[in-house]
Amino acid sequence: MKKIAVVGVGQVGLVTGACLANLGNSVICIDIDEEKIGKLRQGEPPFHEPGLSELMQPNIKAERLLFTTSYAEALADIEFVFICVGTPNSVDGETDLRYVRMAAESIARAMRRPLIVVSKSTVPVGAGDWVADSIQRNQPTPIDFSVVSCPEFLKAGSAIADFMNPDRVVLGSLNQAAVERVAQLYLPLGAPIVATDLRTAEMIKYASNAFLATRISFINEIAAICEKLGANVQEVAAGIGYDRRIGPHFLNAGLGYGGSCLPKDVKALEHTALMYGVHSSLLRAVAEINQNARRWALLTLRTLLGGYLVDKKIGILGLAFKPDTDDLRHSPALEIIHLLQIEGALVSGYDPVAMPGAANLNQDLRLREDPYDLADGMDALLVCTEWDEFRQLDMPRIKNLMARPILVDGRNIYNISTMEALGFIYRSVGRGHTTNQNPGIADVSPAMGATINESR
Repeated sequence: MKKIAVVGVGQVGLVTGACLANLGNSVICIDIDEEKIGKLRQGEPPFHEPGLSELMQPNIKAERLLFTTSYAEALADIEFVFICVGTPNSVDGETDLRYVRMAAESIARAMRRPLIVVSKSTVPVGAGDWVADSIQRNQPTPIDFSVVSCPEFLKAGSAIADFMNPDRVVLGSLNQAAVERVAQLYLPLGAPIVATDLRTAEMIKYASNAFLATRISFINEIAAICEKLGANVQEVAAGIGYDRRIGPHFLNAGLGYGGSCLPKDVKALEHTALMYGVHSSLLRAVAEINQNARRWALLTLRTLLGGYLVDKKIGILGLAFKPDTDDLRHSPALEIIHLLQIEGALVSGYDPVAMPGAANLNQDLRLREDPYDLADGMDALLVCTEWDEFRQLDMPRIKNLMARPILVDGRNIYNISTMEALGFIYRSVGRGHTTNQNPGIADVSPAMGATINESR
């Protein structure tokens, strides 16, 4: 059993702490928010993540998972401390490292024995050296420590499964012995371990997320071309996805990527490249295409509603950036809602778990109790998040409740022919207004299983 401290109880920190405790380690999580720590001690996570509360509770009961606001208490008798704090972007794309700096300085002042500091926060290349320097400068008395970069690749909605069944574990450090000790924590997972230097490990994280964002923007650009040419982007994605050099994942056309990582990391990598004299046209295009996916929804609604949106009642199905999470950061839905409200639309929304957060972020957004309440009297509905609940709706009832039967499907979750047969004025992304009924294609497309699940 290893003794571990985790700084930060956001999605990365709390999932990391709970999973490490579940592997039999003694884990203590640190956060300065006393109210949050109080709830965590009762097994109540501060965000929605399937299975997290159920994972926490037995480990809390067994005292393998503890919570505190005190660095001194947390670092009194540990071997590893994981930094899992947020690293938001500034306006120009530069990564804001204030929380990492605060964590590093607090660790330096509280440590009383040699430690391995494991950085899981997404930080610019070279920040690991900066963390080491910060700890060294703030120590009251010199104590040996090592810094290991261990970037996280957790997706909201499947974070526990991602931790317990990783594709790989990336470890980077100048100290090979420290890498080997951190690797021991992950050996029970049976995943390949990529051991490298500190800066390469940090770059692997950014390159991974930039590549995933590029795939999503690529298929959305193909969808825009398909729309003009009368091709079906879902069948195109199926066709290219069977090529083993390409694969099926992250090829669902829609409203683009969101969440806490892909938008931030693409922008941060572009900014870093510019600061070192590299002109990254590709990353800039990836972000621009992503914004165009939001504008597609606005333009489509504007066209279907007669060219202007003033006083038009528009309902938004789904507010979180993806299903199985209440995360609203860079949510396509919230960005589209903002655009609609600027044009004078009266916007209402429904989401199974994200409505409390949405109410805090947009006070003019009217929240409804369920999808049927949302549909009542609407001039149009827009699907922004592909919750399974929305696939099972009574669509004839939805149509009868609406003032106009306009349905814009930003996630391509409905069958075109079915919607049109029900009398909807139906638009989807890159599929035109009729579907190719070729049975060979129809039979293989569902097997692709491609989803836009953000890697963190």
